[in-house]
Amino acid sequence: MDETQFAEWIGRKSESEDVVAPRLVDSYRAIFGDKLAPVGTDDAPLGIHWCLSPAIAPMEGLGADGHPAKNRDLPPIPQPRRMWAGGTLETLAPLKVGDTVKRISTIGSITRKEGRSGELWFVAMHHEYVTPRGTAIRERHDIVYREAAKPGSQPAADTTTQTTRAPSQDEWLVETPSTLLFRYSAITFNGHRIHYDLPYVTGVEGYPGLIVHGPIQATLLLNFATAHMGQVPARFSYRGLSPAFAGTPVRVRRTPGSEAGFRTESVSGTVHMEAAAG
Repeated sequence: MDETQFAEWIGRKSESEDVVAPRLVDSYRAIFGDKLAPVGTDDAPLGIHWCLSPAIAPMEGLGADGHPAKNRDLPPIPQPRRMWAGGTLETLAPLKVGDTVKRISTIGSITRKEGRSGELWFVAMHHEYVTPRGTAIRERHDIVYREAAKPGSQPAADTTTQTTRAPSQDEWLVETPSTLLFRYSAITFNGHRIHYDLPYVTGVEGYPGLIVHGPIQATLLLNFATAHMGQVPARFSYRGLSPAFAGTPVRVRRTPGSEAGFRTESVSGTVHMEAAAG
């Protein structure tokens, strides 16, 4: 298959609506704790928009991986494994606790590539988050579809138990217990089994452990960048490089030698996600 077979999907729009409910905000704050940047009175914490308007399907509508088997808003890409690849945020105004938020989504592009692990398909979704006061956030969200796992093709978990250096005031050291992953899956209605089903993720997907959500890492990076810069970045981009696995700490820090670069990494220095703020 090639991109031309999905040409009719380009530009296709969908809309959804959700509420930044106080209970969602409380749950979100309980998950991330002190790893959230300060916000204004009645403003919602940064990154909570990734918890809004999840895809909802009945139990019989789920695929083998726990995602909805048929999401009418996404094209029927042939490869089975779907994950976050990266994205870009443009923040125009804060979301407020209690806001009703309309998300207007448009498929921007569908691209096929060949990677080291085989065929890759990238779908770029453009989202606009609109409150009663106007547009608050514009986002490009890149989704990657990959081939089924091949034996021995996945990275090994970082088994380092001691940090190679003590954490400083210029970085956050974040523990990643399975309860963190479970609670985030719960508030985002994310049934993807790679985040909570150890026999599935090791036996079917071929990974050595539960995988920390891409949006958990993006949330940490967005909040760390905001705390470091003293203001919400007008533009924030991020890109996943390697998976982080539950049970091993994640460092959130500036990219060495860069004022605007940030990244999450393992305690031994493997970079999981990189970001830029401006």
